[in-house]
Amino acid sequence: MNITTNKSEAYFQIELDGDLDASSCLLLDNAIANAIQEGEKSLIIDCKKLQYISSAGLGVFMSYIQDFEESKTKMILFGLADKVYNVFRILGLDELLKIVDSQEEAIQVAKI
Repeated sequence: MNITTNKSEAYFQIELDGDLDASSCLLLDNAIANAIQEGEKSLIIDCKKLQYISSAGLGVFMSYIQDFEESKTKMILFGLADKVYNVFRILGLDELLKIVDSQEEAIQVAKI
């Protein structure tokens, strides 16, 4: 798993490339924690190159849901492959997390 971060004026972007599993989920957790520590209020997660997600990877996203609601921080995921999106959907996480199709949509939601 490779994780790339990019900061703009309106949002903080995290790009995932590879498999998000027990051995790599700490990288994502650290990237999100760093964004929060810097006071970011809009995070967009680029999942176009995310090929697989395990329960540990899902757990990272789930662990921030309440914190983000309380701090009014937005986290928007985009570009999920069908097989990855289906995992989110089966677990009902598509109802708890904001998931959109494209980066353009994610940026629009981040700016609102």
